Amino acid sequence: MYKNRSFSLLLTGQSLADIGDVLYIVSLISIIYQKTNSAIAAAFVPFIITSCMLVSSLFTPILTSKGHLNRVLTISQAFKTAVLVGLACYLVWAGDQLAIIVVYLFMAIIAFLDGCANPIRQSLLPFYVEDKDLLRASSIVETVIQSIQVGFWFVGSSLLLVFTPLQLIWYVVGLFFIATLLLLKLPDVPIIQRTHIKKRLLVAEGWQSIRHTPLLKVAARMDLLESIAGAVWVAAILLVFVEEALQVSSQWWGYINGIFFIGMIIGSTLCLKCANFVERKKAVLISVGSLLSAIFTLFFALNYLPLLALLCSLLIGLCGQLKNIPQQTIIQTSVPKEKLPTVYTSLNVITTGVFGISSLAMGILSEWYGVRIVFFLSAIMLLLVSFLAFKNRTLFG
Repeated sequence: MYKNRSFSLLLTGQSLADIGDVLYIVSLISIIYQKTNSAIAAAFVPFIITSCMLVSSLFTPILTSKGHLNRVLTISQAFKTAVLVGLACYLVWAGDQLAIIVVYLFMAIIAFLDGCANPIRQSLLPFYVEDKDLLRASSIVETVIQSIQVGFWFVGSSLLLVFTPLQLIWYVVGLFFIATLLLLKLPDVPIIQRTHIKKRLLVAEGWQSIRHTPLLKVAARMDLLESIAGAVWVAAILLVFVEEALQVSSQWWGYINGIFFIGMIIGSTLCLKCANFVERKKAVLISVGSLLSAIFTLFFALNYLPLLALLCSLLIGLCGQLKNIPQQTIIQTSVPKEKLPTVYTSLNVITTGVFGISSLAMGILSEWYGVRIVFFLSAIMLLLVSFLAFKNRTLFG
């Protein structure tokens, strides 16, 4: 796979961009907290980013119809770099007099530009990778992404012990610039011709594809249920579970969160190492992966031992990837390439929107009925995912 120059450029460029995203968010959270001494003000960072990425994804089908997918991705990254330079210059100019609302504005623009990156990256893979190598390529991409998520939140926090947040943002500008140069080298993919379709219909095309394609309809329902289930792993709920259910220090939240992503890395690696087996057993793995995730989530909810919670978290992350990677590969090989951007955009809207609403709902339920109840609900959602996968196994075969 790594001998595939186009794939390597896409993977390296997006990896540097993802690393930069984590580091600049860590820096902004630190700056905002130092300025306001308010956890609520800092908590607005992920909220603004998620909201703007959701809005952006609604316009992605229009953007992808205007030119080559790789160029849209490159232009988006270039503008992100320019906006981040503007943010860094503002922080230098404002000094101690900076206005938090202006920082939020810069952050919102960057998030809006970033909103189209993930569906475009997923849509580009089938152009640069042959169908027989897609599962292996998806496994590599997932392994790298999860490794970045595991490592660089910790690395970013550690770097703030050495550098100021502003210095770290300037380093991120360098990472974004290199990422842009790498993405510029990507070979052009065919332009997805949509000039004859009205913009309103273009935005709705992904939803129409999901509605009229049995496989996509099932996948969308599964993603919806998984988004509800995944909402229990947000920091606000997991922190309460650690302190109230496990009765250990808040540090264990970091351990459980980290081990969850490590489980995802192991799952992605297994899919990579056993690609031929996974290719033959995609339908089984999608169903069994969901079922095992539900069982381990149930054990997690019932458990009182911190070490057992770590083990359950590891296995939940692992089994989740054993389900997600085959499902993603099936979508990439079953949907016409020209429709992939709109399909992935619609699926992204479902997962992001439902996750945001579910996070709030799960937080309210945990406050009213206790934190364990939301993990029981999460297990039930995953059981429903497994049931849907098993019932429609012929679609995934």
